Amino acid sequence: MSHDLMTFLRTRLDEEADLARRCDGDGCGVWTAHGHTVDFCQGELSGFHPTIALHVALHDPARVLREVEAKRRVLARHVLSPATGDPQLPWDNRDDCQYDGETWPCDDLLDLASPYADHPDYPRPRRP
Repeated sequence: MSHDLMTFLRTRLDEEADLARRCDGDGCGVWTAHGHTVDFCQGELSGFHPTIALHVALHDPARVLREVEAKRRVLARHVLSPATGDPQLPWDNRDDCQYDGETWPCDDLLDLASPYADHPDYPRPRRP
């Protein structure tokens, strides 16, 4: 399960980053909402409810890429140590979640995966 979850999360983050890069064709990366209109830097699209326009603008490519990188850093802090089975052999002083009394995958990883629960490849966590 743990390997499946990590692979699943990395794949989703790669997909999100790829899509964000494809949406930022002119390199602007900052989308803004103005009432019923969203300025995508490359042009404007109107006809949105103002709340929806704000929601769309919130997901500009630059912000999505920052979020993906932040999530990748969280994943990197949760890589299992090659010292498997020996809590006396830490790996670069990282919190690998295996020896801190928590069940692995830890709640942090399960929380990172939870937005994708409706994805067909979502690995169903098994908890005791």
